Amino acid sequence: MTILGSIAAVTPLAAQPDEGVITDIEEGINDAFTPIADAVTSVVFWTVPLGDYSFPLIVLWLVAAAAIFTVYFNGVQFRSLGTAWALVRGRYSRSSDPGEVTHFQALASAVSGTVGLGNIAGVAVAVTVGGPGATFWMILAGLLGMCTKFVECTLGVRYREIHEDGTVTGGPFTYMPVAFERFGASASKIGVSIFAVALILFGALGGNAFQSNQTYAQAVEITGGEEGFLGSPLASLLFGIALALLVGVVILGGVQSIARVTSRLVPFMALIYVGACLLVILGNVTEVPDAFSAIITGAFNPEGVAGGMIGVLIVGFQRAAFSNEAGVGSAPIVHSAVKTKHPVSEGFVALLEPFIDTVIICTMTALTIIIAADSTDYEDRIGQSIDSAGGVTLTSRSFESFLPGFENVLTVAVALFAFSTLITWSYYTLKAWTTLVGRSRAKENAFKIIFCLFTALGAVVDLGSVLSFADAMLFVCAVFNLLACYLLLPKVREEMRSFLRGIRSGEIEEVPVEERATT
Repeated sequence: MTILGSIAAVTPLAAQPDEGVITDIEEGINDAFTPIADAVTSVVFWTVPLGDYSFPLIVLWLVAAAAIFTVYFNGVQFRSLGTAWALVRGRYSRSSDPGEVTHFQALASAVSGTVGLGNIAGVAVAVTVGGPGATFWMILAGLLGMCTKFVECTLGVRYREIHEDGTVTGGPFTYMPVAFERFGASASKIGVSIFAVALILFGALGGNAFQSNQTYAQAVEITGGEEGFLGSPLASLLFGIALALLVGVVILGGVQSIARVTSRLVPFMALIYVGACLLVILGNVTEVPDAFSAIITGAFNPEGVAGGMIGVLIVGFQRAAFSNEAGVGSAPIVHSAVKTKHPVSEGFVALLEPFIDTVIICTMTALTIIIAADSTDYEDRIGQSIDSAGGVTLTSRSFESFLPGFENVLTVAVALFAFSTLITWSYYTLKAWTTLVGRSRAKENAFKIIFCLFTALGAVVDLGSVLSFADAMLFVCAVFNLLACYLLLPKVREEMRSFLRGIRSGEIEEVPVEERATT
């Protein structure tokens, strides 16, 4: 089951009349695209059997890289949370440093691109299929993935290009050519081009149209369903146009505008969702020890789960890999725009992403479900396969057992998650576009218009099998991105040692509060 394809079942389709132009368009797109999607996904998500489970090789590629990077840097993510927090607060960066956004804004933008419906529905699916023990392996994979973000985002800043107008281009688009130059100019150009095309395809479909579709579907859900005033095809079109206008207002201002919005939206989303989780957890604090016991026991000695420990491990690792996107290469694009003179400083900041996305938010979702088990049918369903519709229902019921009426709050949270993801992916895909066609105001504005058209289209048309193809494109990016990261690891270590040595010696001094690049 793919990420977007499975999540699409969570809510009613954006617009699905029995007949008419929209239905014909949907059927035409899906009929034409299904063979392509099936062929591509079968290759990208190629699996190998492990016991009663199949393990996607792309997940192994992501998790293995995270483990290797962790060993190579001696577990830097476990030793550097204090440094990361100091950098987020702007302790070593001035507002006059080269770049476009602060450390906090870059972090908020990147987190907004990963935190979403998967943290709600996807976690519920994982702890149902793999039992409570899947949470343990999900946390472990998230902790390892922190080092992957550290590596790729350090490289994104080290090799970034700062243009005459002060804007920045960075991420895989600038460090891949350096890594692949040993294979020749043609091979390097092909690798970067494939990455850029794959990123655009996912961004237009999964990072844009799908998010629009889900935002509209949530709006329909809380306004009376298909019988409500938003339940008609015309309403879906008008909603899509309105959403596209909102997106346009944000993205026309560039990464600085996007960062300003996400730096306010992400904390607000976190306050809503994490706050609700804490209310359930703290309100049942006596159940917390038993919940953690179930997680630890279930990780190594699961009951009723196919594949035993290996099966639980695979479920947990897969959920984490799909959740935080560590190694995919998207996050370094926005992190490279940070105001700093020290590339590795943003690597330290970026390692907080999987910690927030997977270790905190996903774990809180899992704890909420486990603690509320007596009030739901969760325990009876452990080891069974459920879709994301069942996952979001389980999560909602877990909250409602302690917080009546939370369904509406959850709907608002999901809509906000989708909108923040949408505007962040507009920046990622814009940089991919300019990598392919070159930079100019006309080309950038043309792309932004096209992106907004996909936003409007997404609210009207259900893309079906196209979403599976979009999923595959995202992980195609990971193949090329992680290869480049492996080749440039010595450069990252060089940056890390130089920065830490500078802090210890006093060569890199703390910046006065009034001069810091903060929010």
